[in-house]
Order: sequence, then C-alpha cells, then structure tokens
Amino acid sequence: IDSVVQKTGLALLVVLVTAFATWVLTPDLGSPDSALSSDAIGQLSAAMAVGGLGAFALSMVNSFKRVISPALVLAFCALEGVALGAFSKFFDYQYGGGIVIQAVIGTFAAFAGTLAAYRFFDIQVSNKFRMFVMAAVFGMVGLSILELILSAFNAQLGLFGFGGLGIVTALVGLVLGVFMLILDFDFVERGVADGLPERESWRAAFALTVSLVWIYTNLLRLLAIF
Repeated sequence: IDSVVQKTGLALLVVLVTAFATWVLTPDLGSPDSALSSDAIGQLSAAMAVGGLGAFALSMVNSFKRVISPALVLAFCALEGVALGAFSKFFDYQYGGGIVIQAVIGTFAAFAGTLAAYRFFDIQVSNKFRMFVMAAVFGMVGLSILELILSAFNAQLGLFGFGGLGIVTALVGLVLGVFMLILDFDFVERGVADGLPERESWRAAFALTVSLVWIYTNLLRLLAIF
C-alpha cells in the first residue's frame, strides 16, 4: 500500500508539473472581452491534441501491457498533463471564477469520499460490477471518438457540449469516475492480499491517475455548464 501511495503521488506530481508548465508556456489569453489571437488558439489546440492523443495511445498500451512499464506510465502522465494544462487554461479564460481550483478541490474530495465509503461500508466488487464499469468506460471512450470524428466534418451530436445532453454525459461520466475509483481500490486490496509483485503498484498508480483525471474533466465541464 505504501508503494502504491508513493507511485500515485509521483504520477500525479508529473501531471501537475506538466500541466502547470503548459499553462505558463502557452500564450496569455487575456480577458474574455478581448479577441483570442490565432496564435494562442493554435498553440492551445496543438497542446490539447498532442497531449490528448498521446495520452490516449499510451493509456491503451498501459492497460493491456502484461508487464507494466514505469517509464510508459510517467510518459502517459506527462502527456496527460500537457492536455489538461491547455484544457484548463481555456476553461479558466472562458468562465473564470476560480473554476479550475474548484474542480481540483472537488476531484480530491471525490477521491477522499469514495475511499472513506469503500472502507466504511466495506464495499465488495463483483465480477458483474467490474464488467459493467469497464463496458461503460469503453462506451464513453467510443462516444468521444465518434464525436471527434463528426466534429471534423462540422457535425456533432452534442454529447460533450453545454446543453442538456452535455449535462447528462458529464453527470454520467462523474459517477462512472467514482465507480472506476472503487475498482482501483479493489485492485489494490486484492493485489496486497494475493501478494502481487511490488512492480504492480505502478499499474495501480496508473489506474488511479486515469480515474482522477476522468473525474476532474467531467467536474470541470459541469462547473462550466452551471
């Protein structure tokens, strides 16, 4: 458990450092009343695209790799941080009001609340629940890819917009993120009980980082909508 805590702390530190660096190194967006420059939009879009696609590719590799690679986990965290830094900066420019800080605090509150509920209520994870969560995660990922493809042809379903459908998908995504945390806690608990190699703590750290990023992005969207 100590190893999982240390590895997860390191993974989140990499995400935060690269996100902060991306925020600082990309052009200042100015005030919401001023027009965005094409250079600023281009750099933010490039950071989100490169970071997001790179992190997605590495997340697939890390998810199905038989022997977890610490270097690939940290590379995923770095790319995820680049995407989150640009993503958060745009939302901060668009909506302000400390929305990014609120989302960060809310994310860690969700983590603490889920961990407390998992321990206090002694939640047991069944195979059916595990399969349901994994199917829902891949379903959300599939919808995200579909929306991305449609947007390239100027046609969107509005699943991740700011209308009623966007609220529903953000709420579903938030709940799904909490379910993902429960699976992560169960993996750690079973790993300790089964005597998994210490190296597997990197897999747990990767999973926890993915879940926290998932919760953060959906919470940020909800705050923006509200």
